[in-house]
Amino acid sequence: MAPGTPYSWKDARWQLPSFNVLELAPKRSRVLVCVPVINEGERIARQLVKMTPVSAELDVVIADGGSTDGSLSEEHLRSRGVRGLLTKTGPGKLSAQMRMAMAWGLEQGYEGFVFIDGNDKDDPAAIPGFAREILAGWDHIQGSRYVPGGRAINTPASRHWGVKLLHSPLISLAARRRYTDTTNGFRGYSARFLSDPRVQPFRDVFVAYELHYYLAIRAARLKFKVKEMPVTREYPVGEKTPTKISPIRGNWRILKTLLHAAFVGYNPPPAP
Repeated sequence: MAPGTPYSWKDARWQLPSFNVLELAPKRSRVLVCVPVINEGERIARQLVKMTPVSAELDVVIADGGSTDGSLSEEHLRSRGVRGLLTKTGPGKLSAQMRMAMAWGLEQGYEGFVFIDGNDKDDPAAIPGFAREILAGWDHIQGSRYVPGGRAINTPASRHWGVKLLHSPLISLAARRRYTDTTNGFRGYSARFLSDPRVQPFRDVFVAYELHYYLAIRAARLKFKVKEMPVTREYPVGEKTPTKISPIRGNWRILKTLLHAAFVGYNPPPAP
């Protein structure tokens, strides 16, 4: 059984997966750091150690997709200063995890969110900078390895060229502004942007990677304040690449989602 208690959100218009909440500490900060994970094992343990300075300054919540590897024990999370554990019990993958974290955070009164993957590929030292920029008025911040100050370390060639030649150009075309690293999950969002009725991120159409692509496009098209910030992403040497994307079926699904986001879109229906 997932830890915590079932959560009942207040806004009946939101479509969210069912999830449980284990609250470990009271709210302290204006920005919430959200870490989506599923069965990350030692990777999330190492990352939380690196995030110790962050959790001393900002609230951190783990958005778990239903891990079964024992990597998210309450004792361990408390020792690393984590504020809460959200455990998805309903359907969906990454976008569903993002929806539950955003919804819980909005109802807790946070003014913004920083998302960072929980597979220990990203340097969390950039998180406080994202938080400061959100509080300074930016609405969508895309972390990028490819802007000045960013670092791409040991990036597989297929990932590098897929981002450079396909993914970023298509998202940029749809957004009508240039993005350089659109597969990067290191991102920041303002509560103002997520709460805008023209955005409506709390819809069941967002299951896997759709929400990443949609929010990048929608923020730019609606003229919210959008920027990229440098981050470091390092792939391990001598071990399997941390990913939940299968080589054939997973990449095909990503391509279909990318094409749909770029040429069809996930915009909400217009208000009556």
